[in-house]
Amino acid sequence: MTTAIAAPYHTGSHRRSWSSTALGIALVILMWEVAARLLIDSFVLASPSQVLLYLVENHALMTRALTETLTNAAAGFVLGNLAAVLLAAIALVWPRSQTVVTGLALVVFCLPLVATGPILRVFFGPGPGPQIILAALAVYYTTLIPLLVGLKAVPATWFDLVRSYGRSGLTELFHVRTMASLPYLFAGLQIAAPAAFLGAMVGEFTGAEKGMGVLTIRAMRALDVEMTWAIATLATAVATIAYLTIGWIAKKVLRDTPPVILAPPRSAAAYTQSPMRLILNMALVCAAVLLLWWGTIAALNLNPFLAKGPLDVFDALFTAGDAASNRATLATALWETATFLLPGYLAGLMAGAGLAVLFVLVPAVAGTVMPVAIALRSVPIVTTAPLIVLLLGRGAAGTIVLVAVMVFFPTLVACLHGLRQAPGQVNDVLNSYAASPLQRLVLVQVPAMLPAFFAAARMSVPAAVLAVTVVEWLATGNGIGSLMALSSSLSDYDVLWSSVFLVASLSAVCYAIVGLIEARVLRIYAPEQLA
Repeated sequence: MTTAIAAPYHTGSHRRSWSSTALGIALVILMWEVAARLLIDSFVLASPSQVLLYLVENHALMTRALTETLTNAAAGFVLGNLAAVLLAAIALVWPRSQTVVTGLALVVFCLPLVATGPILRVFFGPGPGPQIILAALAVYYTTLIPLLVGLKAVPATWFDLVRSYGRSGLTELFHVRTMASLPYLFAGLQIAAPAAFLGAMVGEFTGAEKGMGVLTIRAMRALDVEMTWAIATLATAVATIAYLTIGWIAKKVLRDTPPVILAPPRSAAAYTQSPMRLILNMALVCAAVLLLWWGTIAALNLNPFLAKGPLDVFDALFTAGDAASNRATLATALWETATFLLPGYLAGLMAGAGLAVLFVLVPAVAGTVMPVAIALRSVPIVTTAPLIVLLLGRGAAGTIVLVAVMVFFPTLVACLHGLRQAPGQVNDVLNSYAASPLQRLVLVQVPAMLPAFFAAARMSVPAAVLAVTVVEWLATGNGIGSLMALSSSLSDYDVLWSSVFLVASLSAVCYAIVGLIEARVLRIYAPEQLA
């Protein structure tokens, strides 16, 4: 019998008070002021006092830009999360579709902003369309994966009770699985809140007429340090308020103690797909991706010079006169990208999970560190990339740090929610034996966290790929990200679309590897997740 994550939400002794959070923010501001004064001659860091003065003097400009970006981010947040709920419902009602649904969702989420942003701008023009779509694309996947985990985190006895009353599968969905998934839904929403604002800003980088993203470009081009950090501060404030508001709602809605999920462990063969079934699932996902790719180009009647289909990419890689040169160029760039991707990804996972454990063992730390964590996720990577590269250089250190930052926040939030799902009854038993906090952590809370941790690991694969390509585009000048930017500027759309295809393929392969590791671990600690 194994103990796994349960459904209802419980903060217990780990509840952060508002006073602790306020103290943490005050300490961060103090450290920020000191650091800015120490680096006054480097022109890379503006102090809080300089930022406040800039915001007061330019309040009208910043208010208009913030209103525009916030409106687009809110629209994308709602649309993206509605799409996530719909996809999760389809996957649950029709279990055989889950492979195709998650596969398509992954591929769409993996599309590089370097390529999709300009294409959306060409199609929608200067209006808010690209901002809203990119905000929705930034959030739907981060909500979908935790939601799928939560829909399965249900004790089997609850289903037996529903069936004993002769109720249908819809009753199970709405009254059992939906309620069980709420903690994971709130975790996904907290991760999605900063991502939506970031997505809207990235959409504004592609040619919008107004918004925070437009001001960011202006500040970067003018080397206006005060303006850059004022924008970053506002973005952090918005994301922090959204994160804390969603957390407050979760505490009000989810008051029950997490139950114990008992599931009999089954043999490895019960979780292992036959080779034919595995091949069939992969073929279905590939067919769905190719159909969506071709169908989108045909339905929107996109210019064939700009929009390349699957056959065009195949021709560029294998049958064209310069196919060998294209393959060599792409292989070199992809290897450069993969070299920095894995260390940054693993560093972000370890940092997020380790900090979540620290928050549980020493709750007072959360009030100080969480605002910094939200800030790292809220500030657009196109703003932070040049600054971090300036401080750490264009080599491995700067790239790995930026990839780790993108992976760190989703992992931290997911693991915190997972640790809080430790069943109260089991904790009571350990308390009766005078177990130490470390013993409770190792024996109960970490096993309870594992499904959430692996959900974060899967979510973070495309985020890490996105981060490394953006850093290569903006700062290092190496790898597949730089190649995509160069191809776009030279109108070499065959190489550009081939690069997009390879980036999506790299994400899918890494995702599949994480999924295999997850299956081997969860069949011991949370077999209900593999049912």
